[in-house]
Amino acid sequence: MKRLFTTLLIVFVIATAFAKGPKNQYVRIRTSYGDCIIRLYNETPKHRDNFIKLTKKGFYNGTMFHRVIQNFMIQGGDPDSKDPKKTAPGAELGNGDVGYTVPAEFRDSLFHKRGVLAAARDDNPAKASSGCQFYIVEGKRFTDGKMDTLENTRLKGHKIPAWEREYYKSVGGAPHLDQNYTVYGEVVSGIDMVDRIAAVKKDKNDRPLSDVPMTVELLSKKECKQLDKILFPKVNN
Repeated sequence: MKRLFTTLLIVFVIATAFAKGPKNQYVRIRTSYGDCIIRLYNETPKHRDNFIKLTKKGFYNGTMFHRVIQNFMIQGGDPDSKDPKKTAPGAELGNGDVGYTVPAEFRDSLFHKRGVLAAARDDNPAKASSGCQFYIVEGKRFTDGKMDTLENTRLKGHKIPAWEREYYKSVGGAPHLDQNYTVYGEVVSGIDMVDRIAAVKKDKNDRPLSDVPMTVELLSKKECKQLDKILFPKVNN
């Protein structure tokens, strides 16, 4: 009886190990300018789960990157951008939504470094995020002097930690958005896609003159596990 119990325990442990899912969910955004892979942050579960839900429904497929500003960001996810009645050349996009918002999830460890995925929003006092629109930061490098100015103006006294300052100085980002818009993911592969889209010609509303539609898909559990192993080798040993 004791030997049977031990055997069953071993089988259970092995089965549990194989059944264990990936630690992170990754998504792929495909465009005519290339693809990128994004890791969704577990630290922002409401935004993560909402993005997963919409992606599973195919919501983003056919939507466009409708607003692009070089050295800043590319924005997409407006459902109006896949409605032929609302996408005539020169038409302003960016007002579509899904009828709900997502509560802000600000985290001190998450900031607007180059390559992050963040939620767009309107000017609501709670800083709640759009239920669907998002942007990816291309960003630019900032000096200490410029960040000092931001702390006293746009950031209203919020201090940029020293380690974040080093990142903004060496790699770049958009520090003026910190603690104002929720960051909930980051590009782990294919940042050049963002650079190419940010550089396209655009109209007065920052809409690309040639449409930039996207397809968004969830990576499989196997693909997510493989990426976890590459990106977090110590955690997965």
